[in-house]
Amino acid sequence: MSSATAALPSEDRPLTEVERVVDTFIAPRKTFTDIRRNASWWLPFLLMVISSFAFVYVVDKKLGMEKVVENQMALSPKQAARLDQLPPDQRAAQMESIVKLNRIISYCYPLLALLLAVIISAILLGTFNLGFGAELKFKQCLAVTFYTWLPGILKALIAMFAVSIGGAEGFTFQNPVASNLSGLIDPSSHFLYALAVSLDLFTIWTLVLAGIAYSCLTKVKLATCMVVVFVWFAIFALGSSALSAMFA
Repeated sequence: MSSATAALPSEDRPLTEVERVVDTFIAPRKTFTDIRRNASWWLPFLLMVISSFAFVYVVDKKLGMEKVVENQMALSPKQAARLDQLPPDQRAAQMESIVKLNRIISYCYPLLALLLAVIISAILLGTFNLGFGAELKFKQCLAVTFYTWLPGILKALIAMFAVSIGGAEGFTFQNPVASNLSGLIDPSSHFLYALAVSLDLFTIWTLVLAGIAYSCLTKVKLATCMVVVFVWFAIFALGSSALSAMFA
């Protein structure tokens, strides 16, 4: 019996949690096929929480949340102008409140990310099950979301390194790494700038992984899964960019 078990092909062997994380980067189909067997998502979520706390801590200690807020204000001239119209003591108090709020939101990001993951998973669950006759389960979609977000940890590590060596002039949490086309867009063009920020290499990596994942979990063709994922992303990117421009 033991020799028969040892003779099983490696692709039929259940993956460990660590193997699934590693394979997301080097052999994603193995990871997403294994989600059929076990849809657990605790490890990628835990890694995201750890990297998120470390990222915010490094930025707060090395750069300072005050500097981050100032950089963000520079991209929102209307908000900056309103602050500048206040008396110095009121402006200082208002800035202190904004800095505290940004610090709280930054450290609470994993909770916000969990809520966003639930929304994304529900949307894609409905799209594939209702639109393509798939038989996905919500937990599978949630696992896909967190595993496909793993490249974001690499982005956070790069940003931490840049901040640590003092190479993060103009840093904001919305655009921590120059891995998009925002450097070619005037920040005063708020809609185009926000759209350029969203067209990030790490985001595209995540979307490609999601397309692969849903093709592994359903009978839908890979090209169709890619179209579904990218269309939903386009809707989100256009909507969020429009909101960003409205409140800039």
